[in-house]
Amino acid sequence: MPWHVRTDSVRAVTVVGVDVGGTFTDLAAIVDGRLVVAKVPSTPGDQSEGVADVLHAAALTGPLMLAHGMTVATNALLERRGARTAIVTTEGFADLIEIARQDRASVYDLSRRRPEPLVPRPLRFEVRERVSAGGVVTPLDEASVARVVAALAEADVEAVAVCLLFAFAHPEHERRVGAAIRVALGEVPISLSSDVLPEFREYERFSTTVADAFLSPETGRYLARLAARVQPLGVDAIQVMQSSGGVCSITSAADRPAALVLSGPAGGLVGAHHVATLVDCSDVLTLDIGCTSADVAAIADGRVLTASNRRVAGVDIALPALDIHTISSGGGSMIWFDDGGALRVGPRSVGADPGPACYGRGRGLAAVTDANLLLGRLADGARLGRSVVLSRAAAEAALLAVGRPAGMTAIEVALGAIAVMDAALAQALREVSVVRGLDPRRFALLAFGGAGGLHAAAVADDLGMGKVIVPVAGGVLSALGLAVSDLRVDASASYRVGLDALSADSLDAVFAALEAKAAQELPGAATTRRLDLRYRGQSFELTVEVGAVHDLARRFHVEHERRFGHADPDQPVEVVCARVEARRPTTTGAVSLDSAEHDEARGRVGQRPVRWVHGSVDADIWRGVPDGETVVGPAILEDSTCTTVVPAGWCGRLGAPGVMVLERQPS
Repeated sequence: MPWHVRTDSVRAVTVVGVDVGGTFTDLAAIVDGRLVVAKVPSTPGDQSEGVADVLHAAALTGPLMLAHGMTVATNALLERRGARTAIVTTEGFADLIEIARQDRASVYDLSRRRPEPLVPRPLRFEVRERVSAGGVVTPLDEASVARVVAALAEADVEAVAVCLLFAFAHPEHERRVGAAIRVALGEVPISLSSDVLPEFREYERFSTTVADAFLSPETGRYLARLAARVQPLGVDAIQVMQSSGGVCSITSAADRPAALVLSGPAGGLVGAHHVATLVDCSDVLTLDIGCTSADVAAIADGRVLTASNRRVAGVDIALPALDIHTISSGGGSMIWFDDGGALRVGPRSVGADPGPACYGRGRGLAAVTDANLLLGRLADGARLGRSVVLSRAAAEAALLAVGRPAGMTAIEVALGAIAVMDAALAQALREVSVVRGLDPRRFALLAFGGAGGLHAAAVADDLGMGKVIVPVAGGVLSALGLAVSDLRVDASASYRVGLDALSADSLDAVFAALEAKAAQELPGAATTRRLDLRYRGQSFELTVEVGAVHDLARRFHVEHERRFGHADPDQPVEVVCARVEARRPTTTGAVSLDSAEHDEARGRVGQRPVRWVHGSVDADIWRGVPDGETVVGPAILEDSTCTTVVPAGWCGRLGAPGVMVLERQPS
């Protein structure tokens, strides 16, 4: 198979990462010190079919441990294809999930509407009770609970979210309501806000819990199908990637579906962090370009940036997540002209079937992959996976059909589409760097995904970045990230106290309780303690890793200065939430990629004309780069999972086994 992997020790169980994308399902497995890869078309109707197909293609022998990145939860939110969900809440608060934060969907567009809430008004039920921060104000009225339970049974709901005021601090009422519903509704999934998100801020807690209930049946059914399909193929254990960047057991994934909404892109960012470590680069912007979309993120000072609240498909989910920004620009993004005559790329994608026109599967819709093929960046007749062979003639015909009404040639359409695509990618990277107070010129650009290397150097030029990192296995890096991910459990609790009144003993007691909770699910894990801190009176907070109590204020001021460009050491600081992150490795030893695509010789294999804005230039074609060799642009680096463009003015060499580092040459 294409690449070697060296490990300090090899497990008896083979770790297999399988990532489901919009067009391809990718596999990366560490087998006896060797990295095995496979790629098959995705099966959007049932992603588990594609997982089974790629395991068949890799021909692995058990026992296998499958680490899986999926988009089932994400797609269910996007398409509003979840369960018929009800919410049970405190009397008077049924409309909280619709009122939300009382902000507008668009500041200047008064006609713009928010997405409809996941629970319609007729399925919102109230029980009589009231709890404050200090305890019970109004006891739980059992008669109101009985009325709600009867109404739920009559409404034929498929999932229930129970969200009572201050349940994060006093969950007793919520648990009693949940127990009554379980007795009446049997197997219907029930999500309690005190379990899903035991933190303050009622809207975020309610929204997250509703999403958890909404996703539960669909996610549970998918994971059951997945287990049934892969167990006969030698899979003994299944782990699922969470939005936080760590995997969890299949049981935990089914129990906490709201934690999976960024499962797909999270694996790529974990893999990117691994590659950045191999080349000793602590500040990178990541660019993951697949067929349907592009995901961008930042790694600063060796840490992947995270967010405690993400809005996905208009739904706020306040669970730990990697700070990933996604745009609808990928290799399958459609090329078209709008009514004003402007050339557009996306947001619609041609998807896995029929795919870009060059796949030769039917309607012949022009996409970005067709443009790259026509310009010579991809080779005519190149094979993607085992079933797709690229056709330059089909790409040219589709691009010509797009351009004909505007009087443009196929080449002009292709060049324009690539320019539009690169501009969108550069803007997305500004969102995760400049907007967050990070100067992209201090960062390297780490590109992966099937199309990442095709656009990386041009995007880096636009942002003034002088270094691009491209892993040889870039097309399956998300799958590799899954295979090397740690098991992870997160526990949190609201804990509001001023730093001036905080004692080490009280803080230890809070963290000890959270660590005990995490240890029940993940015994033997290493834990990290963090606190959410803010200036008193602020609405939002920053998460800071805990050291000595007396040093917390200084660490907060430093982080505030780094993130927002200012700090005020004279202002009092308060704690609002305590967090524990528990991790346990799934593999042992460091994994480093070998740059060989095959066991045969590597190097320059010829030339072909590549079209640039200024004209056509012969570019050197490389398949594998020997250690110590320098690639001078214009050049194309080809392997079986991705292609990298090295423009004129750039050069590249191996920065570590299996990792190419491109640098802009001084002008």
